Amino acid sequence: QVQLVESGGGLVQAGGSLRLSCAASGRTFSSVAMGWFRQAPGKEREFVAAINRSGGRTVYADSVKGRFTISRDNAKNTVYLQMDSLKPEDTAVYYCAGKYTTAVFTRAYAYDYWGQGTQVTVSS
Repeated sequence: QVQLVESGGGLVQAGGSLRLSCAASGRTFSSVAMGWFRQAPGKEREFVAAINRSGGRTVYADSVKGRFTISRDNAKNTVYLQMDSLKPEDTAVYYCAGKYTTAVFTRAYAYDYWGQGTQVTVSS
């Protein structure tokens, strides 16, 4: 079982930056692949970024490539999402998700564990 808690959301102007954190419980975090997803009002949850359990492989949605960076610190049981050059269309609730696997997944249904979400609002 893995419990996930996101933090770091908030209100920022377009062009600004935020760093989201997702803290995981348990002693097996290094066996868990992690992903970030987001959901805007009236829209489906969409993939943002994912990282494998060692941190050696990352995958990004085209909409955030070059602006967002996913990373992890297995010693701190934490995964991060550095968001730069934010746009109003990045406004959403951001969720982290985890799955015990050696692979990396971009589909929400593949993940077994979810955090409660953190709101990110980008003003124009």
